Amino acid sequence: MSRPPTDRYSRLSANYGPYLAEAIAAFTLVFAGCGAVAIDSTSHGQITHVGVAITFGLVIAAMIYATGHISGAHINPVVTLAFALTRHFPFARVPGYWLAQLVGAAAESGVLRALFGNVAHLGTTLLSNGDGQSFVLESDLTFFLMFVIMAVATDDRATGQAAALAIGGTVLLDAMFGGPISGASMNPARSFGPALASGTWGHLWVYVLGPVVGALLAAFAYEVVRGNGRIRESRRTRRPRKWLAMRSSPTSMPTYRRSGWFSPISTVATPVSRLMGSTAWVIWAAMAASQTRCRSA
Repeated sequence: MSRPPTDRYSRLSANYGPYLAEAIAAFTLVFAGCGAVAIDSTSHGQITHVGVAITFGLVIAAMIYATGHISGAHINPVVTLAFALTRHFPFARVPGYWLAQLVGAAAESGVLRALFGNVAHLGTTLLSNGDGQSFVLESDLTFFLMFVIMAVATDDRATGQAAALAIGGTVLLDAMFGGPISGASMNPARSFGPALASGTWGHLWVYVLGPVVGALLAAFAYEVVRGNGRIRESRRTRRPRKWLAMRSSPTSMPTYRRSGWFSPISTVATPVSRLMGSTAWVIWAAMAASQTRCRSA
């Protein structure tokens, strides 16, 4: 007896749904963002640089809302890598996510090539100055982006419902001021797709290595600064110190973390913060008393 169609769809969704969602999200990113660059060129600047930056920010926000609950809406190979190295994503899924993101970006770049020809190199990220300047800028821009992603996607204290707006706004901000210098890629898949379709391979290493460095630095930096909150959360839930499944959120599929990494930092920081707070309260009380005496005199 054959299985009902709903069972087949459920199995397909469970096995391939997240990868297909990542491919569609990358496809849409290139379609809207790089398509805006191509249309701006063919329309003689009617979209403008500001319009292109807004387009990238809006399409990222839209795809997070559309696919975040399915795949986590990474859309970016360095985001997937950073999540995996900080134990927020299983390593077994990393190759599949990378393949889906690259295929989605390359497929839409081919569509843009068929629609517009090789206009503006199909939105390929290009340097305006030297490799070194663009490498540092791409690393910095990706650092800002990944730091925000870590905050809203992995920290329960952050507001998950606003994750799409926070991440999309960061992409918009980075593209607004970094675009004229390096192209503000922050995403190797976004650079790879147009480069493949247009045949523009020069300086591609900048848009691969730069985002990798920035994303990994940001991910581990956030793991350090969030340490005390992670300890409080593990004590509140009273779970053992082992690999725990996190709840799904609008920006993260079921992921993994380890509680209790930063207990030495927490042990030192908590008493110090309490002492500083008590000292500030005493100083405030003394100032208030002195003001009262002056007024009464």
